[in-house]
Amino acid sequence: MPLSSILATVDLGSNSFRVQICAVENGQLRVIDSLKEMVRFAGGLDENKNITTDAQERALECLSRFGQRLQGLQTEQVRVVATNTFRVAKNIQDFLPKAEAALGFPIQIIAGREEARLIYLGVKHTQPPTTQNMLVVDIGGGSTEFVIGSDLQPDIMESLPLGCVSYSTRFFPDGKITAERFEQAVASARIEIQRISQDLKQHGWDFAIGSSGSARSIRDVIDAYKLSKHDLDVASMRMIAKKVINAGSTRKAKLLGMKSDRIEVFAGGLAVMVAVFEELNLDAMSVTDAALRDGVFFDMMGRDLERDLRDETVELFQSLYHVDVAQANRVKQIAKQCFAGLSQSLPNSQLQIWNEYLDWAASLHEVGMSIAHSGYHKHSAYILDHADMFGFSRQEQHLLAVLVLSHRGDIKKLVDVVTDEQWWPAVFAMRLAALFCRSRKDLIFPDNTSLYYDAASKTCVLQISAQWLQDNPLIAGSLAQEVLQWHHIQSELKIEAITP
Repeated sequence: MPLSSILATVDLGSNSFRVQICAVENGQLRVIDSLKEMVRFAGGLDENKNITTDAQERALECLSRFGQRLQGLQTEQVRVVATNTFRVAKNIQDFLPKAEAALGFPIQIIAGREEARLIYLGVKHTQPPTTQNMLVVDIGGGSTEFVIGSDLQPDIMESLPLGCVSYSTRFFPDGKITAERFEQAVASARIEIQRISQDLKQHGWDFAIGSSGSARSIRDVIDAYKLSKHDLDVASMRMIAKKVINAGSTRKAKLLGMKSDRIEVFAGGLAVMVAVFEELNLDAMSVTDAALRDGVFFDMMGRDLERDLRDETVELFQSLYHVDVAQANRVKQIAKQCFAGLSQSLPNSQLQIWNEYLDWAASLHEVGMSIAHSGYHKHSAYILDHADMFGFSRQEQHLLAVLVLSHRGDIKKLVDVVTDEQWWPAVFAMRLAALFCRSRKDLIFPDNTSLYYDAASKTCVLQISAQWLQDNPLIAGSLAQEVLQWHHIQSELKIEAITP
């Protein structure tokens, strides 16, 4: 089969790391390979929420093996998502470059609600068509996602910090399970769920589905003992809990249907699931084999075969924040023209990606005006950094925020914000585009205009008609001020006025 028809996802969960490789045939996915390792990454969080050296080494060894399997695939064929432990670990920024180097692909740390959306997307695509509301509950290693919806775009998405690894570590650290410890775990999870239970109940659902390893492992045990006609119900789960408590540990209970790799985290996941049922007054729940990685695949196929969800999100934000679309399009056009001259030092493989970032940043650079005109670029950056932007990873949102923050104001603020030298051409393109479009009128550069950027010296040379500058005094004055701004960061903007 052609290599171009291959897609791969890597799911870096708090309990296990997984890679799945699929062939796309006539719009359908066919799994051709998968790897899974129980890294127990959440178990490597110390009391200060730092990932321990041992946990980092386990993860890097696993990622190196995954990277070898993914060799030959291009960046656009592989999507890597990291979840709760990557979100909460305080030293994750020190670990992330090592992880990306070991794997050979960029890692996207996705927000809890984005994780919820992707899980729902995977479940929705694998369910029979229905217009009924579906509640999806996914108990992961470090977080649990709750989603309600009937269409491809869900109505409610929530993520809570409770998972099978974190709860097993917290309430059963030595593996011993008593009735008191188990009820403490259930009560703690119920308190967390109470934060969202009212909203979930008010919206309502017609049926519930559980995904992830915890739901599947509980289902398998219930089925092995033939405890219920349902995949999951609270009476059956309480019976299993009693078996484990009477034995003193999950390992000693020797539960039928239990896979060996779930033993250490089973009790934590069971306590969370019991809490879900009791807090939400659930009677029964079916279990699906669909998971986060399936949602990531369908999301990738949506980007390749239909429309990029990120484009839809940008349009939604333009409408939500009453963006002047005509002005956004002007800035977008000029930013791309400027970037064409400024990006000569970037590798060709990066050009398309950066043009997409510029497109989105220019489209959204004025969203902050809905808050206030004064300092609107700061408001815009804050919105893009912190809002739920479906389809975007946290890193992508932060990059857009930096580009938007950079388009006006004191350039010195960017010294500590721009963390990668490859960002500067796009930053300068945004600044120049906003400057040229300040009059909010369509703009055409004279034919002999050229722009060049030398990355080594951080020097930009703009050659432009002297007569055109004379005819556009606002732009000419702004360029003179911009020259001074660049000096503040040991860079240089040279304006060479061309005469016939």
